[in-house]
Amino acid sequence: MKSIQGRLGLGLIAVLVLVSLVLLQASLWLFESALRRTLADNLREETEGLLVAIVRGPDGVQLDPDRLSPRYQRPFSGHYFRIDLPGRTWRSRSLWDASPQWPSSPGLADELIDGPQGQHLLAYRAEYQRGGQRVLIQVAQDYSPILQSFDRVRLTGLVLVGVSILLLVLLQRYVVRLALRPLEQARQQIAQLQEGHRRQLDTDAPTELQPLVDEINHLLGETEETLKRSRHALGNLGHALKTPLAVLNSLMLRDELTEHPSLRTALREQLAQMEQRVARELGRARLAGEALPGTFFDCETELPALFDTLAMIHARGVSLDWQAPAACRLPWDREDMLELLGNLLDNACKWAKTRVRLTIDRTDEGYRLCIDDDGPGIAPSRRDEVLARGTRLDERRDGHGLGLGIVRDIIAAWQGDWALQDSPLGGLRVDIHLPQRVARTPERTR
Repeated sequence: MKSIQGRLGLGLIAVLVLVSLVLLQASLWLFESALRRTLADNLREETEGLLVAIVRGPDGVQLDPDRLSPRYQRPFSGHYFRIDLPGRTWRSRSLWDASPQWPSSPGLADELIDGPQGQHLLAYRAEYQRGGQRVLIQVAQDYSPILQSFDRVRLTGLVLVGVSILLLVLLQRYVVRLALRPLEQARQQIAQLQEGHRRQLDTDAPTELQPLVDEINHLLGETEETLKRSRHALGNLGHALKTPLAVLNSLMLRDELTEHPSLRTALREQLAQMEQRVARELGRARLAGEALPGTFFDCETELPALFDTLAMIHARGVSLDWQAPAACRLPWDREDMLELLGNLLDNACKWAKTRVRLTIDRTDEGYRLCIDDDGPGIAPSRRDEVLARGTRLDERRDGHGLGLGIVRDIIAAWQGDWALQDSPLGGLRVDIHLPQRVARTPERTR
């Protein structure tokens, strides 16, 4: 069991059961010990009363029945005695024909002895000297009613212990829930971080959670700064490579390379690939802009700027429009969403005749994004080939085939799925389904 509340509950139940049983049994044992001492004193007094009842009569020593308690006369009354003198023995009439195993040593017997009719007797043995004769007096009292009372008390105590434990467990669960409520609030805030509704955890936390909250907020800040530096470095690197590439292109035109046509061809191919890659990274930086990386994508803020940029890049009469729910915020990283939409919309603009449309809808599972164009489309038999990394169906169009591969990596990292379909506009539709929650940041191959 991994639940903290469950572990605390089991621990509390175990401790309460153990302590309650020990206390209950110890209390009964102490009470019974005190009761036995009291009964031992009573039995000793009974032996003294029986000793007084031994008198001398016309026929010698005899037992005066007038001095005996009536309970000794009633059969199986629970009170019994036996008096032994040299050559003479008296038994209480209550014993009837029973012969208990009387104790062999003076004082209260250590164990209960068996009495008539299944009774359990507490026995006492006393020895006296009377008229120069040894008098042995043994008395017993039925202890069964007391044992039954102890059983009832023990059962009642167990019921009370069970009820008390149940109440304490319920109280403990309530207290634990109150104590763990800050953890639940922290969990909800972390979920809000993933959904883009906040940028850090609340610093007003209990003392025990404050170090954890501070470390998470510090980590969030460090991650944001790292992403900012890496994206700026990416743009700077692309710009820095433009000049050396231009110099290399000019060097290829020198007369020294005319004698080595195969070398010139190989250099031209490699430089073309490098220029395409640099152009792609610069386009990505242009689409992403200079804003800090956020934790959500605000459609009403980001999409107009993105579509304006695409309109400037593809200034050939292509109509661009988008539709999204009011106040729509997609719970994914702003920069990653710009790269995903930028790649797909840029590709759609290259192939569209007159129109490109982006549609964003909220579903029960998350979100659905559709990019439609009115271009020539792609034959169903070749759509899987297009989704493969680096594949290009038409070498006449600009591009290096990496865009859709990166889109695939982002969607896979977000645990979504996508497909290429026929568009209502007559061209191609890219249909993307993204779940509501994501657990990690996309890992992309560069």
